[in-house]
Amino acid sequence: MNQSRTIGLLLALVTACISGVSVFVNGYGVKHFASATTYTTAKNLVAAVLLLLVVSAVAPRRGLVTRPSTARSRWGLLAIALVGGSIPFILFFEGLSRATSVQTAFLQKTLVVWVALLAIPLLGEKIGAWHWGALGLLVVGQAALTGATTGPLHIRWGSGEVMVLAATLLWSVEVVIAKRLLAELSSWTIGVARMVLGSLLLVGWAVVRGNAGQLVHLSGGQMTWVLVTGLLLGAYVATWFAALAKAQAVDVTAVLVVGAVITALLSALVKGTPLQPQLGGLGLVLAGTAVLVWRMAAGPRPVAAS
Repeated sequence: MNQSRTIGLLLALVTACISGVSVFVNGYGVKHFASATTYTTAKNLVAAVLLLLVVSAVAPRRGLVTRPSTARSRWGLLAIALVGGSIPFILFFEGLSRATSVQTAFLQKTLVVWVALLAIPLLGEKIGAWHWGALGLLVVGQAALTGATTGPLHIRWGSGEVMVLAATLLWSVEVVIAKRLLAELSSWTIGVARMVLGSLLLVGWAVVRGNAGQLVHLSGGQMTWVLVTGLLLGAYVATWFAALAKAQAVDVTAVLVVGAVITALLSALVKGTPLQPQLGGLGLVLAGTAVLVWRMAAGPRPVAAS
């Protein structure tokens, strides 16, 4: 495994851990808000401010930010803000508040499938039989964790489920766009654009909906949840795009599924959720990740030019 892919994999593992903690914490945080859109707008604003503070403090010395010099890169950043930093957040959290089936978590974790289907023709990424086997283990493991394998996989398609799937599809498109932009822009440039422009779009949506007042009248408890989840989101974005810059889109997206293991462990420790019924799913997710890492280490597979 070359050094770039090693760093990318390690960053993806860090992102997965952050994601696992974030999913668990968000489950509590969203319950303190009457509007899921208000919640996601507030925490996204915190993440945007955090990233801006980091690049303002470090960028002059480290050159973290690269200025978009072409119309293609500028339009690409706007697309990232739309399909990554704003619309899917509204769809996802509104979808969760409306969903009636437990398989919504499974729908969100199918991100790796959609990324694979897009990355092969659009990014030219190479995926062999072992790779598909690892992806299969990850998907089946996640299905087991969400209860989708206790019987026939049947999702009751209500508006909530449709919104969660739509958000997942948009995020898969974002991965492809970001991977292409990383050929000319830094990961920090893309991450900051995603959260800052995306947050501005979310605030604009709140104004249109007449909900902007809720953003400036948060209680102390709500502000605490917003700060915690916003900090986690900022850390997620920073490590995620850095990982995507170093390794294949399919590889880093697949590693993200490990976050489900972190969430399950936290649920067991804090909520007392039994781990035994989930051991099969957890084992499959870890096995899929192990196969993926093994194949990355077994031989060179150059990252396709984007």
